[in-house]
Amino acid sequence: MGLAARLGINLQGKGHMNVADRPERSGPLSDLLVVDLTHVLNGPYATMMLADQGARVIKIEPPDGDDARSFAPLGDTNGTYFNSINRGKESIVLNLKEENDRAIFLTMIDRADVLTENYRPGTMERLGFSYETLRERNPRLIYGSSSGFGQTGPLSSFPAYDSIIQAMSGLMTITGWPDGPPTRTGTSLADLLGGLFFYAALSTALHARERTGEGTHVDVAMFDATVAFLEQGLVEYLGTGRTPRRVGNRHPFIAPFDVFETSDGHVTICCGNNHLFDLLCGVLGKPEMATDHRFSTNEHREIYERELREELEEVLMTRPTEHWLEVIHDAGVPVGPILNVAEAAHHPQTAARNMIITAGTTRMAGTPIKLSTYDDVSVRAAAPSLDEHGPALRAEFAPPVRPDATQ
Repeated sequence: MGLAARLGINLQGKGHMNVADRPERSGPLSDLLVVDLTHVLNGPYATMMLADQGARVIKIEPPDGDDARSFAPLGDTNGTYFNSINRGKESIVLNLKEENDRAIFLTMIDRADVLTENYRPGTMERLGFSYETLRERNPRLIYGSSSGFGQTGPLSSFPAYDSIIQAMSGLMTITGWPDGPPTRTGTSLADLLGGLFFYAALSTALHARERTGEGTHVDVAMFDATVAFLEQGLVEYLGTGRTPRRVGNRHPFIAPFDVFETSDGHVTICCGNNHLFDLLCGVLGKPEMATDHRFSTNEHREIYERELREELEEVLMTRPTEHWLEVIHDAGVPVGPILNVAEAAHHPQTAARNMIITAGTTRMAGTPIKLSTYDDVSVRAAAPSLDEHGPALRAEFAPPVRPDATQ
């Protein structure tokens, strides 16, 4: 197989997928019980990862269900969107304002290792389920709160969706082209970053509990998570006082590190140091560029970035993408094609890493977390239908009968 095929050029058909007969709950977190009040994306994404690692996740939903159940594209019983972030969970409908359902919830809390919620701050307190209140019942409880802006600060009570966080964090102003408008990233990045940090924080708190024997209140904000991931944009501002600008596909500090046009498409080339640039100049048949004063250092290449691009594309546009992928890779320079989502999904590397799996009737992304001592299964338990496990869970967590209840 040539390099172009290995990099996903002109892929045909679908990747092979191994299918197990019955997915079983196993993994490093299989001894944990998670009571999950989260909804839509950022919280459910975190609890999906807990479930992937074996935790038992009981998803508590209001009578009309998680809003994400109605998000397109729609599947057999749930939206495919909902299925993709709620696999492996159990569902029960509880009205936390109703006495009997509150009693069932509190029985769950008595046995739980983790509680997760992503309501607007103050909601759990108004329901009578603050961290302090539930900690009295279960001192080992990890109480996880994920919200748009966190539990403190002047914006803590503000409602937030992904686009609002992307806008307010500065991310939109460094995404897109210099002459274009502020731009949202192509995925719900703020939601997903909030979910990733939520999972990491919950895992950290569980480890701490092993040493101290005590639970804690985890407070994760989508805003904080997105600011933390600004990386080079925030570094530039804090280091120089300059507000970063949009630069399109290129790296703001390194050149050449960009997408370049070929005779039939585009190719991504990344030269992170002078040695790689020298190699690139050689394979393009322009070794003199490496000693040209405009391009001899990264600092100069940044200053003359436009001229650098013109000279590189003058050569690159003489041959097709497949040719350049082959020869630039063989020279030892990092290079890659531009794949669409379908090509990425069916790529041999995606299949080799088990990154497309099945849960129920829905194909979806697998877990990037690979542990050598645990199976990375290709089939996982489906996302639940609304209240699918309600009767069984109501029986399992029925409140204990008081001695005077029958008198």
